[in-house]
Amino acid sequence: MTGRQLVPQLVARPSRHHGSPARAVAVSSAFGTFGELLQGALPDDGPDFLVTLPIARWATATFEYDSARDGVEVFPAAKSKARRVAETVLARAAGGGGTLTLSGSLPEGKGLASSSADLVATARAVGSALGTDMPPPLIEDLLRQIEPTDGVMYPGVVAFEHRNVALLARLGVLPPMTIVGIDEGGTVDTVAFNRIPKNFTAEERHEYARLLDEARTALRAGDVAAIGRVATRSAHLNQRLCRKRTLSAMTALSAEIGGVGVVTAHSGSTIGLMIPHDLPGFRSRLAEAINRCGHLVHRERVYCYQTLGFEPTGSGTSNDLQ
Repeated sequence: MTGRQLVPQLVARPSRHHGSPARAVAVSSAFGTFGELLQGALPDDGPDFLVTLPIARWATATFEYDSARDGVEVFPAAKSKARRVAETVLARAAGGGGTLTLSGSLPEGKGLASSSADLVATARAVGSALGTDMPPPLIEDLLRQIEPTDGVMYPGVVAFEHRNVALLARLGVLPPMTIVGIDEGGTVDTVAFNRIPKNFTAEERHEYARLLDEARTALRAGDVAAIGRVATRSAHLNQRLCRKRTLSAMTALSAEIGGVGVVTAHSGSTIGLMIPHDLPGFRSRLAEAINRCGHLVHRERVYCYQTLGFEPTGSGTSNDLQ
């Protein structure tokens, strides 16, 4: 079991019509997140933000481009936002149309960034089919017109202005951990949730700023205990906005089995225990966590997720928090 898993690379391949550059097929993926390590708002009427928690589950988009077609057919047909992204990329680039097929292992409406991953994977696949680069800022520009979005277009852990769809800061990478998650049931419409006024107090905003600074320091140091404390505090602060009925029980369980804390989907139905892979007796503690989580919800609603590792890309970007 390793935390240094790499994001699948986008793949472009020519269609069977080898002599015609007007047709192409491309496949791309985008990872999801297990809720958020932290979500709140900054002082002095600063922006709402979240901190991503990448997991090794993906949305995959396959785009079959045909310059002679008009419009985009999408499967499943309900993925209308992905269709809008595909059509926008086509309109900005070469025109034409095609067929978009989406698949993956991210459940919808649970707070695992399934919609964001769909849209990012779509933008990458269409761009690849057209031979057009799709860097994260360009994807942000596309998605900003559609809905609030997680920062899954960026590798690693980032602080992201989800309502403004803009990068706030790159924070680092997660140490290898398994998250034992439970689904409390139901779904949450993230777009509708983000329309609700949060009315954070000045005191809350200052606490969120402090937690963001602590998250930055912890991630750069690989301090899993500090990462867990930030996530747990954010989960408790979020109770008035999106209540988790098992939060108290999960917080206690984390302490009992030696986990570093709990993490929650701030606008979803999932909550999880964070168990680092270097914890002594990791496998037995993991088994105990799975078993005891099954006492809180139906066992079929207990899932394990691996944090997603990324190769170091260096430091010192203009988007790093100082």
